[in-house]
Amino acid sequence: MIRRRLPPPLELLRTSEARFADLPDWPYAPRYQEVGDEALRIHYVDEGPRDGDVVLLLHGEPTWSYLYRKMIPVLVAHGLRVVAPDLPGFGRSDKPRRVADFTYARLVGWMLQWLTALDLREITLVGQDWGALTGLRLLAEEPRRFARVVIANGGLPTGDHATAPAFHLWRSFVRWSPVLPVGRIVTLGCARGLDRRARAAYEAPFPGRRYLAGPRALPGLVPVSPRDPAAPDQRRAWDVLKRWGKPFLCAFGDKDPMTRGADRVFCKLVPGTQGQPHTTIQGAGHFLQEDRGPELAELIAGFVATTGAPR
Repeated sequence: MIRRRLPPPLELLRTSEARFADLPDWPYAPRYQEVGDEALRIHYVDEGPRDGDVVLLLHGEPTWSYLYRKMIPVLVAHGLRVVAPDLPGFGRSDKPRRVADFTYARLVGWMLQWLTALDLREITLVGQDWGALTGLRLLAEEPRRFARVVIANGGLPTGDHATAPAFHLWRSFVRWSPVLPVGRIVTLGCARGLDRRARAAYEAPFPGRRYLAGPRALPGLVPVSPRDPAAPDQRRAWDVLKRWGKPFLCAFGDKDPMTRGADRVFCKLVPGTQGQPHTTIQGAGHFLQEDRGPELAELIAGFVATTGAPR
């Protein structure tokens, strides 16, 4: 008889609400949805008219929905309903304590439960960094919920092709560095830098080292080899994208070494990219929401308006 060792129970940490008091340019009421047997709590912002077209803003690593603070007011002013969650391990969402608690499939599973619990439909997906890695997998699982896609500095690697050298440096840093200065990392990913209060807002979710399992884990989950555990799921997602005829827009910053060239892959393989006004945003680094947030928001609002609003 073969005995299999069961994984330890998921231990969740929750950042104190006091850490999020008086953040600059962040007046939004927190909302929460529990998912999974572990009752993991996912935080999200939900602003704008209930009957507006849904724009789903998904952040990346190591940020949280605060990344979209310059864009939310612009989108709401255009009559759009803006929903911006924090991925598990980030922001106000619960944080699994161990790096081993994170797998790509598990992260997608948590967010898929959140998406279906809110029953969002006719979604415009906006994904950057891990927001693209997660969001495109959600689309592949529930394509009927999505009306259009905007990818801004993101991709969906399968491990079958070379990864940018800048990403390998980042991945090694996260794995081996004894400290992970989140505010400083976000600053370095911006072409314009960040002021002290914004850096502190990105640090707010992580009051101590044991809260950092999410930022520590995610770079190691990106497939860099065809034999990566996530590679088969990525290829299945690409099978959906290669048949995706709904509008698909790429808006990449001109100063991002991490995702440079990924827009060309989408434009070559995804039918919905044809005829769309793909844009290179000047003066924008990896976190283009910080560098050119209002400009990106106007681009998204125009994209929604010109590609129709199916009901």
